Amino acid sequence: MEHYIARQGARFASRIKTVSILFLLATALPLFMSPAQAEPPAKPWAPGRLLVQPKAGLPDLELNKIFARAGATSKGRIGPLNVHIVNVPEQAEDAVARALARNPHIKFAEKDWVVELSETIPNDPKYPSAWHLPKIAAPLAWDTAFGDNITVAVLDTGVDDTHPDLFGKVLSGWNTASNNSNTWDIHGHGTKVAGTAAASSNNSQGVASIAWNALIMPLRVTDSSNGWAYWSDIAEALTWAADQGAQVANISYDVTNSSTVSNAAQYFRSLGGIVVVAAGNSGSNPGYSDNPYMISVSATTSSDSKASWSSYGHYVDVSAPGEGIWTTTRGGGYGSVSGTSFASPATAGVVALILSANPFLSPGEIESILESTADDLGSSGWDSFYGYGRINAYSAVIAASETNSIDTQAPSVAILSPSEGATVSGTVAIDVSAEDNAGVTRVDLYANGQFLGSDTTSLYGFSWDSTTVADGSVSLTAYAYDAAGNEGVSSTVTVLVDNTPDSSDITPPSVSITEPAEGSTISGTVHITVNASDNTALAAIQLFIDGAMRSATDTSPLSYSWNTRKDTIGFHSISAVAEDRAGNTATTLIIVNVGSDNKGDSGGGKGNSNGNGNEKGGKNK
Repeated sequence: MEHYIARQGARFASRIKTVSILFLLATALPLFMSPAQAEPPAKPWAPGRLLVQPKAGLPDLELNKIFARAGATSKGRIGPLNVHIVNVPEQAEDAVARALARNPHIKFAEKDWVVELSETIPNDPKYPSAWHLPKIAAPLAWDTAFGDNITVAVLDTGVDDTHPDLFGKVLSGWNTASNNSNTWDIHGHGTKVAGTAAASSNNSQGVASIAWNALIMPLRVTDSSNGWAYWSDIAEALTWAADQGAQVANISYDVTNSSTVSNAAQYFRSLGGIVVVAAGNSGSNPGYSDNPYMISVSATTSSDSKASWSSYGHYVDVSAPGEGIWTTTRGGGYGSVSGTSFASPATAGVVALILSANPFLSPGEIESILESTADDLGSSGWDSFYGYGRINAYSAVIAASETNSIDTQAPSVAILSPSEGATVSGTVAIDVSAEDNAGVTRVDLYANGQFLGSDTTSLYGFSWDSTTVADGSVSLTAYAYDAAGNEGVSSTVTVLVDNTPDSSDITPPSVSITEPAEGSTISGTVHITVNASDNTALAAIQLFIDGAMRSATDTSPLSYSWNTRKDTIGFHSISAVAEDRAGNTATTLIIVNVGSDNKGDSGGGKGNSNGNGNEKGGKNK
């Protein structure tokens, strides 16, 4: 799969994106019955669905035009992220994502990928003690902090709030998969994660956790007994938790690679919170880039070596114990578990201790303390196996207690485009950069002193309807804010607005269907090619079969593979529409005959499109 990010040209290597919830479970019981296995989705994404974020300030009318040109329809958005959940024709997800991402008014467009729960249950005996607590110096940290007044959001399969070591400390939560308040643990994994971070302790029963007195906010992101979840449900849960006041969020899913979840993490961080995620259990380097809005955690063993199954790479920030971790299990029991799924909540627990020791710390200060106080393992300094090192709760809490967290440094902010003196018209894409020592919470844009809009997620981008002002010089200014309220102001960029109608371009594009031929008899999988050109510039090409949109792009040629076995024998129409930037359109249509060769033919595959008409499949991760 390719992941398209507008204006950045970032492209992730083609690979499987059915991501695994990250854990291995060891139990001392002689027999262990795993949950009933649900059928996996037919595709590792939501068919016919994209997640799309336009730039701030883009009028709804203009956005709907952009969607319509690409054959897409918005069906709603994810809370404050302004990420639209968009319906597109099935089999055209890649082509439409590519077309949308190329638009200068779109930040990103990506499929709504499935996150898969993958569980391995070995027959190893359970470990005799919670070795990980003294390893990270938690008993010494407890002389200073227990996690009081801190809420940890657990985005997982739900939580068993009747467990004796969790009872009374689980808050009301939300189920984003079903849009209701049912957060009962459908699988069992979420209860283990919650207990690792914040089970009741020093109560003469069960297990001890890291942040004893922290509260747990359950966010169930799945309704599958296997834990299947979509990126959109995880992002919605993260924004819900942020709006409900959670200070720490744990996500034991591999979500580092999602722009949508990344935006949700940035939103969570803009409200002062920290998002901790599991690095993965592949035992390999997935090649992810560092994500500045998530703390990614690899797993270590009792001997302070990297667990053999722990993923690693440039994106790893710290490491934490993740092998043989004693924790709570669904139904009131206890068990020893292993995986980065548990290294992650162990780290979230330490973050809760840091905040408990000093609730005035900014997210940037918290992350800096966590990393600078970690016990360096492997190569000196940061490395891809351990990040900055294995977490040390005591050192982190002491550093937090001694940190003066008064932030007086204002963010730096600059308008990147358009450039000084540029002539603009219509809807103008404006890009802004902003940085801060503790993190930027918001960027506002003004034109001649009039507020245009706010953006809370980097890269900061705006779409300005310049027709709302008179032609002439207009001064653009950006303001950036951090969590402490410090304000940074950009240098003013003056542009020349010229919206005088241009009647010179009245020439429509040319468009033709070069294959198959008009009137031809076809069968099996048929390659369709549409060529288009324009005297100025093309804006969109759309392909329709029997009036239903099948693919779209903004560059010629458009290619598509049509599996005619799914259609009836007889005559069918293939049409194409081309549009230029002046709004001129051209249409062409041919009729083809699907022959009787298709009758009874069960071979072949589905018609797919990735902009070239071919969709690559792969194995689950």
